[in-house]
Formats: sequence, structure tokens, C-alpha cells
Amino acid sequence: MIAVEAPVGMPSAPQRLEDTGLSPDVILELVTKTLHVAGELKGTELARRLGVPFQVIEPSLDLLKRDRFCEIVGGHAPGPPSYSYRLTDAGRVRALLFLESGRYVGTLPVTLQQYTAYMNSFVHEYRVNATQSSVRDAFAHLVLSPRMLDQLGPAIASWHSLFVHGPTGNGKSVIAQAIRNVLRDDIAVPHAILIDRHIVRVYDPVTHEPRPLELDAAASLQRTNVMDGRWVRCRRPLVTAGGEMTLASLDLGDGDGGFYRAPLQLLANGGVLVIDDFGRQQVPPSLLLNRWIVPLENGVDYLTLQTGEKFEVPFHVFVVFTTNLRPRELPDEAFLRRIRYKVLAESPDVDAFVEIFANYCRARRVSCEPFLAESMIARELGPRQVALRGCHPRDLIEHALAIARYFDRPPHLTLDLMREACTSYFVEDRDPAAA
Repeated sequence: MIAVEAPVGMPSAPQRLEDTGLSPDVILELVTKTLHVAGELKGTELARRLGVPFQVIEPSLDLLKRDRFCEIVGGHAPGPPSYSYRLTDAGRVRALLFLESGRYVGTLPVTLQQYTAYMNSFVHEYRVNATQSSVRDAFAHLVLSPRMLDQLGPAIASWHSLFVHGPTGNGKSVIAQAIRNVLRDDIAVPHAILIDRHIVRVYDPVTHEPRPLELDAAASLQRTNVMDGRWVRCRRPLVTAGGEMTLASLDLGDGDGGFYRAPLQLLANGGVLVIDDFGRQQVPPSLLLNRWIVPLENGVDYLTLQTGEKFEVPFHVFVVFTTNLRPRELPDEAFLRRIRYKVLAESPDVDAFVEIFANYCRARRVSCEPFLAESMIARELGPRQVALRGCHPRDLIEHALAIARYFDRPPHLTLDLMREACTSYFVEDRDPAAA
């Protein structure tokens, strides 16, 4: 059979128990708990659930059989991987004891040392290729001035931190999230990390986007040297936290039952973390700012277990703060100095507004009168003394389409329809009693 290599940049599967970096006790415990939860499993399925080749867990199964905690209840050639395994009554008692000390059941964790080594190697090998052309491609779906793109590019290339500020409605959040389009390389995200005897669950199917491995027919037969199943090949992560973010979301979550949930910055490691609407969180900005000073400066973060033990994890996150506050309104000048790049999300001029309007019409597949955007600016927005914002085309078009549906009109945009949309969208600053 032909050996198959793991995808470039992805960890290779361990071939021996020693290759996992885990103690035999940890593997034995998770094998026992997995069999308890499943009831009965073939050796190959048990290995798949634990994310390693069968030969890694075979010593644990042999020990369970020897001590009569496990029994073989079926199977055929070619041997132990095809056998079906089930816990005995004594084995179920032992599994319950394991579950009392730790309720984690799932893929075998990677060690903190393995995770740190992988992340440091990944950042060194796969530097962000933020060239002028790649940045323009990444933001091609947005209407941004060349000057703004040329400010964003060096910030992304530095892979440090970015402060995007400006009036509300100019797409600061969308700009921040589009930065992920520059990141072309996939990254391996561990299902879980082992710190001492504590497990931190990292892979989150809601946050992370798995990539298919695209293995050929040979890979389905020969599992030697394919990717380590304790990791998931993912697109580089994008994590966004808004006004709901608290200091607790930056620390290990829960901890009851012997395992923890990863904080936001650990979920985002290797990717982009957007702190949206900065200054609108439920905690004072100064507290959040202080929390970020050490990670941004040193590239490491410190987390604390419920036992009080602190440990260090890599912090390879591109942090983007978006806000409609002016930079000088922030309470901590020292922190602002540590954010290397500040970019103003400018309001669109007339030409940019018209282009955004046309793009959204195409995206929604609606037609409109010629020069409709220009006429709307001249006849509706100008007299209202409305400052143009990047969100106006989308919002006004959606208002107009809703009005058209209500009156059973065709989805064709006219100046009259846009006038009605403007009336319902913009606040009229007048005395209701005078109306």
C-alpha cells in the first residue's frame, strides 16, 4: 500500500501512543468513557472517534481486557481493529468514576506543548501575503478608496492590530471582516488541548469552518501519515464580538466537569478577532484595553484554571477594533499607542455612493430608472442635509422594495418609490403638533 502524506501545514497522525504526547492514563480514561457512552464500538470506529489510528489505542484496550473491564463481543478478520468492544459491568463502574472527575468525552486532546509548537511554526512558515494586489482582490466586493486600501494593506501585513474608526454606517464591521479574505492558508485547529489534567475544548463548529481533506482512494485504505484526527483543517478563523462582550468571554469558560471552553482570542488564534462597536460593551473600555496590552505587546496570553494555575498560550491574532468614537476619546493613550495602525472609514463621495447603489441593485437583481441615485441625492438627500453613508444605498433600496411589495408594485426602483423610502427612513426633525 502507498503511504499518504498529511496536507501541507497540517499535523501528521501519531503512529504510536508516545507520539500523542499523552500519558497512557489519559488515553485509557477517554477510551473507557467513549465505550461507556457508545455502548459498543468496533475498534476502527472507536479510533475514529478518538482521532487517532487504532494502534495508538490498542494498548489501552488490551489493558482493559486484561483487567476484565472490557470484552470482545464480535468481529472477524483482519483482527483487533474489526472487533467490537463493550465494557463489562466492572468497566462501566470504572467509567462512571472517570466521569465524576471529568465529563469530557470526545477526540483525544493535543498537549499544550504541541499546540504552542504548531502555532509558532505556522506563523513562521505562513506569513500573511498582504500585497497591494491581494488586498484589492480581498476587498473587491466593497467600494473603498485606493487611499484607504493602501492604509489597510500595511496594517494587515504587520499582523499586529488595527483601529478602524469613523461615522456610523460606513461599513467598519464589513471592512474588518473582509480582512480574512487576504488569508489564503488553512490552519489546523485542535479539538481540545490538555493542560495538566484539565481539558480546554477549542474547535467550535459554529465558529470554525472545516475544509475537506480531499484524500484520494489510496488514503482511504492506508491511514499511515495522514492528518492527525485530533485536529481539524479549517479556514483561518474570523471571530466577531460586539456589545455583548464581557471580560469573562476573554477567560476560560465554565470549568465544571473537568473541562473548559476556549475564550474568544483562543478561538481566533491564527485568524482575525473583531471587537465591534468598541466602547459600547458592558464593561468600561479601560478594563478591556488593559486586558489586551500584554497579548498585543508580547504575542502571548495568560489564562487561569479554576485551581489558580496560570499558563501561557500563543497569541497570534490580528485584532481589529471598530468604533464610531474618535481615537482621542479613548481613555487610555498608552493602549492607543500599542495599536499600530489607525484607519478612518470615510464617508462615500457622490461617485462612490452611486457605485454602491448600482452594486446593490445588481446583487438584489432589481432594475431602476437611469441616474436614479444621482437624482435621489439631489432631490431627497441634499434638501434633508443628509451626510452620505455607505449603508444608505442598501437600506433605502430595501425600504423601497418593501414598499413596492406592500402596494403590489413591480420591483423596479423609481424616484417616487425612493422618495417614499427616504420619508420612512430618515427622521424628520419637526414638531409633531405642527404637522
